[in-house]
Amino acid sequence: MLWLDVLDLEESGDRENALINAKLVVELDETHSDAWMAIARLNLPPLSRGKPLMPNLKQCSMAMSALKKVTQYDYDNDLAWELGGALLIDHLGMLEHGLEWWENRRKNEPYQVTPLVEQIGVLARMGYYEECAKKLDELFSDEMDAPSNKQLLRMQAVRQMVEKAAKMESSEIFKPQDKSDSRWEIIRRMKNKKPITENRFLLTFTAPIVFLLGIVVMDILGDTALGTVAVFLIILFLFATISRLSNSLLNNLNRHALDLDRAIDFESTSGKICIPVDIRESKLYISMLELKTPALKERMEMIIDSDEKLSKKWSLNIP
Repeated sequence: MLWLDVLDLEESGDRENALINAKLVVELDETHSDAWMAIARLNLPPLSRGKPLMPNLKQCSMAMSALKKVTQYDYDNDLAWELGGALLIDHLGMLEHGLEWWENRRKNEPYQVTPLVEQIGVLARMGYYEECAKKLDELFSDEMDAPSNKQLLRMQAVRQMVEKAAKMESSEIFKPQDKSDSRWEIIRRMKNKKPITENRFLLTFTAPIVFLLGIVVMDILGDTALGTVAVFLIILFLFATISRLSNSLLNNLNRHALDLDRAIDFESTSGKICIPVDIRESKLYISMLELKTPALKERMEMIIDSDEKLSKKWSLNIP
């Protein structure tokens, strides 16, 4: 009956009392995985217009504690694993813990696609491309479970992401823990230059090219009804093609920002600092931090206040 009260209270919008009763349920039955899942869910902000609000550090911590209980008593709860992975990686910036989290999922489900995709994403962000290649081979091997259409799209997306990132860093992989890395000097020179947004890049680079090519096509095909339709379709094709081809140019233009973003990842996952003070006070750093979640911003403040330096020998613990 107490569990039914939790469901009724949550459905009616009384999240506070629903959370209180859910805690009473697990006090009576610690193995009640649904109640632990409710505790995790109720510790996070509710949906607003169908979209989740960004949780703070305390909310993420409380939810993660409950999710660990869910996966302990209901190992096959995919929703709990996905929510936990999102909190660790996207909200808390604890990428190394995220790798371990998904490795724990793989212990009983070694051929499931999602954990491997998430691990590859983390390794690519941190610049571990050799490890990415190994896991990509495993991801697309015949031994893996047959992916759904959605999973297949994610698999292709993560492979393209790794290929683009590795190509961009083909000559030099940025290692933030190394103060002598030449990329730090480039970041320093461009520390007051914010990254170019995709929309701005489309308006200033892609759109003018498509417009000029569209005029040429219109002159060739004329202004007939059939010609107008053909011009419209050709312009759509040109826009999609040029946008895809220009992505690498945008990444190269934003390389300094992407490098600094990796340095932030190194700090958030290690709990130690490596970003020089003059760069941390720059427009670039401030603009990159603005894109982070509230919980990660709170963690970064604590990490910076601790003032513990990241060792040059530090490396990601890869399961």
